Formats: sequence, C-alpha cells, structure tokens
Amino acid sequence: MSQPYPRTELSPSVPTSTYRLQLRPEFPFAAAEAALPYLASLGVSHLHLSPVLEAVPGSAHGYDVTDHTRVRAELGGEPGLRALAAAARGHGLGLVLDIVPNHMAVPSPLRLNGPLWEVLREGPGSPYARWFDIDWEAGGGQVLLPVLPGPPEPDAFTIDRDRGVLRHGELEFPLREGTAELAPAELLAAQWYRPAWWRAARTELNYRRFFTISELIGVRVEDPEVFAATHAKVLELVRDGVAEGLRIDHVDGLADPEGYLRRLRAAVGGGCWVVVEKILARHERLPPGWPVAGTTGYDALRRVDGVFTDPDGASELARRYAEATGSPDWEQTARACAREVLTGDLAAELAALERTAGPELAPGVRELLIAYPVYRPYPGQPDLDRQALAAAAAPAGPGAVAGVRDLVLGDPAFAARFAQTSAALRAKSLEDRAFYRHAPLLSATEVGGDPGRPALPPAEFHAYCAELDRDWPGSGTVLSTHDTKRSADVRARISALSQAPEAMGRPAGPDPQLAWVARQTSLGLGEVPERAERLREALLKAAREAALHTSWTDQDPAYEATVADHAPDDPELPAALAEAARANLLGMALLHLAMPGVPEVYQGAETEYRALVDPDNRRPALFPHEALARLDAGAPPRGQAEEKLALTAALLRLRRDRPGLFTGYAPLPARGRAAEHCLAFARPAGLVAAATRLSHRLAGAGGWRDTVLPLPPGRWTALLDRGTPQAYEGGVRLAELLSARPVALLLREDGGG
Repeated sequence: MSQPYPRTELSPSVPTSTYRLQLRPEFPFAAAEAALPYLASLGVSHLHLSPVLEAVPGSAHGYDVTDHTRVRAELGGEPGLRALAAAARGHGLGLVLDIVPNHMAVPSPLRLNGPLWEVLREGPGSPYARWFDIDWEAGGGQVLLPVLPGPPEPDAFTIDRDRGVLRHGELEFPLREGTAELAPAELLAAQWYRPAWWRAARTELNYRRFFTISELIGVRVEDPEVFAATHAKVLELVRDGVAEGLRIDHVDGLADPEGYLRRLRAAVGGGCWVVVEKILARHERLPPGWPVAGTTGYDALRRVDGVFTDPDGASELARRYAEATGSPDWEQTARACAREVLTGDLAAELAALERTAGPELAPGVRELLIAYPVYRPYPGQPDLDRQALAAAAAPAGPGAVAGVRDLVLGDPAFAARFAQTSAALRAKSLEDRAFYRHAPLLSATEVGGDPGRPALPPAEFHAYCAELDRDWPGSGTVLSTHDTKRSADVRARISALSQAPEAMGRPAGPDPQLAWVARQTSLGLGEVPERAERLREALLKAAREAALHTSWTDQDPAYEATVADHAPDDPELPAALAEAARANLLGMALLHLAMPGVPEVYQGAETEYRALVDPDNRRPALFPHEALARLDAGAPPRGQAEEKLALTAALLRLRRDRPGLFTGYAPLPARGRAAEHCLAFARPAGLVAAATRLSHRLAGAGGWRDTVLPLPPGRWTALLDRGTPQAYEGGVRLAELLSARPVALLLREDGGG
C-alpha cells in the first residue's frame, strides 16, 4: 500500500472558496470577465471554469475535447483566457480549470480529432495508436465506428480521391493509402476501421469509451508520451500562473489513477490545488496515497443532505412507494440495474473481460462486477474485497470468483480494464438508471447518494467533518453542480416531504412509478419560469433513463406521449412544508459554507436556485448584482432567495478575509427537549454555526421550549443580525437565537483568523 501523501506539501494558496462557471459559446471568457466585479464582491477566491480546451463545435459543456493543444476558439481562445486570468488577478481572484484526462470526442467531422483521424488512416502503425485503448484483434484488425444512422450498405459510400476520404452522407472517413481504386466492398474491408450502425456499439465495440457513450473514446494517459502530449497546454497555463488549481474529471476512468496523479503533481508542483471527481461510497475513503487536496465534494453533499432528512418519514415514504408501485427495495433495484447495464449497454466491455479470463472464470467476472460495492477496486481495500467476493460467489461459484480475484491481483492489464469497467458500470447502473427507478424520496437519489439510507444522524455528520478537517482540509465540498440531478434548493423542498409523508398524497397517472417521480419533481421545482416545459423535459429524461417502458435507444412514442399527463397542476408545497423547505435550504447553505473543506458555489446558487437535471442545470447564469448591492447598503432581505444570498455572502467574505476562523472542528450539542433538532458546531478559532433540522417535526412537537445551545468560552455576536447585533456568553436559548431565521452564525468578539 502506498504511503499517505504528506498534506504539508499541498499549496499554501488553497482556495477559500470557488465559484463554478459553465462556459459555452453563449457565455465565453469575455462574459466571465464581465462578471468579475460581482463575483469578487460576493467573496469567492477562485473561479472554477468548465473545460477550456478545444471541443466539439457548439458544445454546451466542453467535456468532448478534440484538441489538447489549443484553448477553445468559441470561448475566445487562449488570448481570451489569459485576459480573463489577468482581470481576475486584478480583482484578487484566481482560476481553477476543469480538465478531462480520460477521454476525447469521436466528433463529426472526425478530422476534428487529429490523433484519432491519423489512427483511422494509418492503423496500429500510427504513432497515435498508443493514445487509445483499441483491441485490434477483437475487431479483426479494424476499429468499429458506430456512427451510421442505419445498417451499412456499400453503395451508400462514395469516394473522394482528390481529398483521400470516404463519404457516407455528411460523414467523412480517411482512406487508407493504396485503397482508393478498390471496389466498394473491398475498399471498406481494407480500411483500418469499420463504419457501423450506432446500435452495434453495444456488442461489437472494440475501443474503451466514457461510460456507454461511444462518441467519447478513452485516452491512455498512463503512457508517459500520451500524458505529455495531452497535458502540455494545461501545464503551460499552470506554469504561467493562468491557472492556480485543477479539477480532474472522472479519475476512476483511468487505468492507474494514483500513477496519473503522481505524474501530474510532479508536473504542476506543490503550489497547485488539485481535486478529483471521485464518488465515494458510504464507508469508502479516498486512497491516502493520492497527491491531491481531496475530492470535488459529492461525499460532503450526501452528508449535508442526510442530516436534513427524517429517517422515519423516509421509511414511511419507501413503504408507500412500494405499495403504490410494486417496485422492489433499493438493494434489489440497484442489483437488477447493474445486471441489465452490464449485460446490455456494456456487453462489449464484459465480453472483452470474459475472453481474457476464459470460459471457466467468465461467470466470476460478471458476478464480481455486479457485486462490487464501490465504483472500482483499489489496493488496500480488504474489507470491500471480502464483501464483494462473498456476494459474487453465491451465483457464480467460489472458484470462479476467486480465480477472477487472482487475475485482478496478478495481471495489471486485466486489473486496469476490470476497474475501468467497474467504474462505468457503477455510474451507468446507479446514477443513470437505478436513481431514476427508485423514487420514494428523490432528494436521496443524487450523485454520490445512498437511497437505501437517505438519512444521516448528526453524530455521523460531525464524525465526517472532524475527519475532513484532520485528513483532507483542502478537499472540495458542493451542494449543486453541473452534474447534480436536482439543485440543492430543489432537494431542500423534496426532503421536507420526509417530515410529512402524508403530503405526497396519492400521485395519479398512467404509470404509478413515473407519477411519484412527477409529484416530487413538481414540488421540488415549484413555480418557476417555463415550468411546464422544464418539467416535461425532466420527466421524459427520467422515463428514458429508468428504462422501464421506454429508453434512449428503444423509444416508445405511445408511452412518451403520456409523460406530460403525470405532471401535477399544483406545484407548491403546503404552507407548513414550505417553511420546512426554507429551514432546509438555509441550513444546508450554512453547513456547506461553514464546515471544513473548500466550498464551491455553482453559478447562481448563491441565491435561490431551482434547477433539474441537465441541460436544465446548465442554463445561462443569472447573477443577482442588484440584490447584493441592496443588501450591502443595509436593506433587509426580501424573501428566502435574498436570505440565502445574505448568508452566502457573509460566509464567503469571512472565509476570504479571515481564513483562520475556518480551522479545527468541534460538535456543539444542544441541551433540552428539542436538542436533536439543532445541529451546531464550533470552529475553535472563533466561529459557531447552528442550524435547525427537521423543523416541521420540531413545530409539531411544540418548538424549542427550554432547549439551550451551550457556547464555548468568550463573548459571541450573531453575525446575521441587522442593527445592533446581539451578544451571548455561556449559552443561548434556541427559541431566542433562531427566532428570526432557522440558522445562526456567531463570531467570538476576541476571535482570531
């Protein structure tokens, strides 16, 4: 097992907070530069930019990279990025770049990906062949290209000898040298690729891809030459001070994540903040040998959401859901989805592993992949290995599973491909299928979530925060991202249902399962602009991802025509639950911004931000310039959107101006009959945060009554109070502290930081 990376070597300039901006042709570098005065005023220290390298034209996200050597022209090119960095420095801000080491686009036109074009033209002898995981033997010496709209017909292809290309409609392919004069059928057979119907990817694909997306081909960054070629521009931007931090996309897709991260750390030095997009299961920990500051924060999201979820109400919702829909429980759903995805969408990847393992071990490959309890195996996970082996041995037989485990431990090439397939399987079967099928409480079906155990006791939240502060103080934390299925504000409204399961009523519609999804999605979104269309698009995506009656690849038009019929007319929560949603919304924001780690605010989420799954959550950002200026001038907040903005700005500015306050961590247990409804902690340098949890249940039980929050020694001032702030010593009655709002932030008057 590798040694833990010494935390003292991490950058002294770890961000105090980041603000995520989704760049796209409609929001280029110049638009980000125009927002700098507002973002600096908000209090963030760094802007986190979505991928900036050249991508498929028109891409709304940038994860489909086509050229690692150039900054994306549609965003303003390298001059625009460098101008943004210079302007940001002028406002006291740095930049963090999102980089995509795992994959590149298989674009249209194909020649946009120069390395791939050369491989298709020159075959395995191309100097670029080492860039991609291509199984030439499995493809009969050709790369399958599943890009055609239907089965291939030789007569549908034409030859442009002057340009050396083969055409099929608007698609162009490079011609292998010396083949232009062949007859059509012979010419196709002589190429280093085989154009095929897109459906062939499921069973015949012979290159590694991103999840099940054949338009994204895996890149072998474990090869030092490939690493150097694909990272030269990013490393130049770091060396030149354009970027001060990096977010590593989908680190689990790499053959050797730790090796990659060590090579990256050596290249960027200790002064660059690096975090990885890594989904950690409930009992999983980030490998201690990774030379990074931590994760991008989905582990924090799960904990913050969990403490605002009522366990009894969540159980009651699960009972009602099963009764109404006949759906199995979470464990059964997750396992069924894993088997479906592995034998269906990932059949080609499974077949490749089974060929390597041999017929006797093939059943063990399948069952071990299905049973593995985290995204992928890493060295030093004996407990997880034993758990997976026991679960897989039952259907496959202990001998087959043990044999596969020996392969994983003894064959590095097999181990890498097994791990990469495992990561794709977890992502597709859980996040993109089971999370859409299991709908008792949709706020729990979030990236990194555990729908089988949606509620988290406060003690577990405190233990997590103490561990984060001790081991990964520079780790990222998030509540809303470009990948969350529902923004934090939507989840805050949905999770309020766990305190009053009866508010779900009896959702009606042709499909009971989709009716539950529709009811909660509607209540979570509430009354917003373009509500009907946004809701319809989200429900259609949910139905296709669930793949119960329709799917992306086998659409049922008759069923899909009924999707809109499930959307309820009334989008609003009952008044009592609306107040509970407010408590959740503000409480989640407080914990996120005051707990250990580096909090990230997603564009627009400093105020109330209701968004559904992409592309809804990638809509253009709206910056509340005027509201922030009005609050700064002393005006009281107008509604909970401005309450959240005031709270967010206060904490971001504290983090920027007094970073020493945000070190150390100590739980602060309340005393009294309603103590369980207060989640409070101290940052020993001089800050106390207190939030109301399960406020609807609290109100039903008679409120705070005599409950008191003991305070650490010193004189404490309530930061959020308008006018003359109230000061406290020794302790404070929660009925007084939380009378105006469900959260409180206290500073010790002699505090350092």
